[in-house]
Amino acid sequence: MKLELPELLWYGNKTTVIDFPDEWEVAFSNMRGARRPPLTTGQIEQAIKGPIGSPPLSEIARGKKTAVIVFDDITRPTRVWEIAPIVIRELTAGGIDEQDITFVCALGNHGAHTNHEFRKKLGNDILEKFRVYNHNPYEHCDYVGTTSKGTKVMVNREVMAADVKIGIGCVTAHPQTGFSGGGKIILPGVAHYDSSSHYHIEVYGQDPASCGLGNYDRNIMRLNIEEAARMAGLDFKIDVIVNDRGATTAVFAGDFVEAYKESVKLAKDVYAAEPRPRGNNLVVCNAFAKANEMAIAILCGGLALDNFSGTVAILANAPEGQVTHYLLRSFGRNHGGRQYPVGVIPASLDVIIVTPYPDRTFGDWVKNPEVITWTKSWDQTLGLLKEKFGDGTKVGVLHDATMMYFDS
Repeated sequence: MKLELPELLWYGNKTTVIDFPDEWEVAFSNMRGARRPPLTTGQIEQAIKGPIGSPPLSEIARGKKTAVIVFDDITRPTRVWEIAPIVIRELTAGGIDEQDITFVCALGNHGAHTNHEFRKKLGNDILEKFRVYNHNPYEHCDYVGTTSKGTKVMVNREVMAADVKIGIGCVTAHPQTGFSGGGKIILPGVAHYDSSSHYHIEVYGQDPASCGLGNYDRNIMRLNIEEAARMAGLDFKIDVIVNDRGATTAVFAGDFVEAYKESVKLAKDVYAAEPRPRGNNLVVCNAFAKANEMAIAILCGGLALDNFSGTVAILANAPEGQVTHYLLRSFGRNHGGRQYPVGVIPASLDVIIVTPYPDRTFGDWVKNPEVITWTKSWDQTLGLLKEKFGDGTKVGVLHDATMMYFDS
């Protein structure tokens, strides 16, 4: 049996083929909204001009002098280059000069981007015409208040200095906040390291049961984010939902709470795994949208096994390697960020990571990366699997375990 899977989102959006012995029982799961058609530019513009719970952006801009567009980074599939020109036209229609519009990349605790990544996210024209800045989580952040959960909110100074603050991001399933999007563009997107650390560790610790993949309704981290973003004065948010190739299939714009609430209603259906994989001996998890944060896929793989026990193989074709993460990853043999390491691979799991571009710190998301088996190709991986598994092996294949979740 052969299956086609997407890979290299930011490097040509290509397809790879994996195969299995005919004697194995292979079940393929994709996200429920995998085949949703991409929106046209006109449809995207219509959604932005018809906001939810908010005046139009051109009206918000009226009488204002400066604007900042905060956009998500290369770890997210958002095609910012499709959306930003529309936002710029709305701002200029409201009277803001183009020279008074800046862009800030919402890196959160990720490493700074180069010209190379910015061109992928924004396109050449915007990068050459507008000032585009990396967020610095350690300096130049202004205190704006303390949330009811105790987070002292300090936000990027360039963002806080702008009269109009717009965010552009995407909604996908998220292992902590349930779904990404909404006010997350502010916290942790353009927040200080201390603010982000408190939100990730202390706030999570106040009610961990409310958090987790697909958990939205009473998620304490989401509620804290929304307080913080309101304090920072986020005026307008644009969130997209994507299909299994990362194409924009829905746009929700307007008030960052109200529009996000509507987007999650759709996201719950779009990103749900169908069929729900259960009881497998082996699970192959493709890491497509977030190959540079491939550790997310290990959780999905474990949940698709029989009693969280068996083998998980992660396809992580990330030429840039794993994203620098100042909170979650290592910065020396025996030290790392405040939340390093983020987890541990239990003895019940046999994890294989398939990457053509391995490095010695690729697996440092977990406490025990030494238990991981490393391969460079599917052929090499399949050879190992054939030694371990025989006829009748139940195999689950997840089309993109970095975006999907299980809704039951």
